[in-house]
Amino acid sequence: MKKSLLALAVLGTLAGVASAQSNVTIYGIADVSVAQSRGGFGGNTTGLVSGVKNGSRLGFKGKEDLGGGLAANFVLENGFNIDDGSLGQGGLLFGRRATVGLSGGFGAIDFGRRNNPFFNALDAFEPMSTGYAGAANNLVNVYGIRQNNSVFYTTPDFAGLTGEVSYGFGEVAGNTSAGRQIGGSLTYANGPIGVALAHHNANDVGSNSRKSTILIGKYDFGVAAVHLGYVKETGNVASTTAVAGAAVDSNDALAGVSIPFGASTVLVSYIRKDDKTTANVDANQASIAYKYDLSKRTTLYTSYARINNKTALVYKTEAGVNEKEFNVGIQHRF
Repeated sequence: MKKSLLALAVLGTLAGVASAQSNVTIYGIADVSVAQSRGGFGGNTTGLVSGVKNGSRLGFKGKEDLGGGLAANFVLENGFNIDDGSLGQGGLLFGRRATVGLSGGFGAIDFGRRNNPFFNALDAFEPMSTGYAGAANNLVNVYGIRQNNSVFYTTPDFAGLTGEVSYGFGEVAGNTSAGRQIGGSLTYANGPIGVALAHHNANDVGSNSRKSTILIGKYDFGVAAVHLGYVKETGNVASTTAVAGAAVDSNDALAGVSIPFGASTVLVSYIRKDDKTTANVDANQASIAYKYDLSKRTTLYTSYARINNKTALVYKTEAGVNEKEFNVGIQHRF
């Protein structure tokens, strides 16, 4: 009995030491909406959709103080579909993020899978924050959002100015450039002004590559914030598509406003894709969203978007399809 009590006391002491040196946070988002889509290639649909405002997720993040200002960090973030309980991101266990790294006065370096800098820039400053029915990445190519097999470096914050660089290994034997992704961004956010410049270069496993540059920002006047963005994309279509090697050359222009009042916010966005190739794959998207914060953690929302699409495939809808989407949902953060 005395040995058992002694063992419990030792374990309790060790647990206390461990908790004093490091900490682990469990967090998440549960987001679901009743959504109706009309005009799509597969016909009209109505049902429950997970992650309309923000993707539903369950995450674990931790930090251990190593001394001298150095810390070890990890983030494991699972994505799931709350409508049926299935895994998101193609069934990956930690499909939203899986990284481990170090941070300190030099900034932070992470290894693994996480959002690329190009997507982070779009997400930070477009009115819909890449959510709701009218997410900007319905039309703007964000290269799958996340990079696998990558090294990420983030600079310290210099009076609102931060930088981010990513390098994704293609891991194709005998060819270091095949499948490789390289990205970077500079972001300034101080007071009412926020602006980001980002670039992304992605190669497929063949001889094709695509490059995009985005300049996007917002100015907050207090009563409302104005959002403006411009994207230039060039290169070739990935070799896995039906039109392998086809040229890519497009300009995307974005404008919008966000208007907060009390616990409510109204969001409005318009995006125009101007295709410069002979295929003339032009498209535009107009959208509006409204959210009401019941508390700091729980939000009700609704949104509507319409995509007008010309003769060929764009990122959200099928060739020549004009699609409308409307949803009403609830989100809880924990």
